[in-house]
Amino acid sequence: MKVYGDIVSGNCYKVKLVLAMLGISHDWIHIDIMAGETTNSAFLKRHPLGKIPLLETPSGEFLSESNAIINYLAAGTPLVGQNAFSYAKIQQWQFFEQYSHEPYIAVARFINKYLGCPTDRQQEFAAKQAGGHRALGYMDQQLSMTPFLTGAVFTTADIALYAYTHVAHEGGFALSGYPALGRWLSLVAAQPGYISMHDAARAQGITL
Repeated sequence: MKVYGDIVSGNCYKVKLVLAMLGISHDWIHIDIMAGETTNSAFLKRHPLGKIPLLETPSGEFLSESNAIINYLAAGTPLVGQNAFSYAKIQQWQFFEQYSHEPYIAVARFINKYLGCPTDRQQEFAAKQAGGHRALGYMDQQLSMTPFLTGAVFTTADIALYAYTHVAHEGGFALSGYPALGRWLSLVAAQPGYISMHDAARAQGITL
């Protein structure tokens, strides 16, 4: 099994986290987005849209979209729930992550961390703050009632949201005002097999 990705990307890191927690053997192939490695002909043959993360199965099949990948990897384990309804609740949070969380928190982080918050992007950066805090507040509300996002059990919903939430400060989002969310971050980091983004990056020879 091969994974093409940039470990500093939250979407790629969530895949690494599932692989680590489930002890799945794999080769991680670093793809440098900023150097244009997702747009060269070799990569586009694997994925015409030029997106990472990208999973290549031992049989040579390719799967993209981070949440689809982590659900595939976790199939048959408690990470994807015990029945159709619990799996649907996991997907509910994953759709929230893609449409109500990532467009604010991940984009603000990209502008700030990857681009250095250039003058021509500062207005966009500022505009992302309200939506990001709205998403964090919604998560904090749920986590004040249950230890994990779908209830008492840790699932791929938590992994999907953890990836960008735990580095939200790099996008200008202070997490000190979200106590339940803070407890949840600690719970996720205490799960068996957990690997931090820093340690995963260091294993790839990347400095954060």
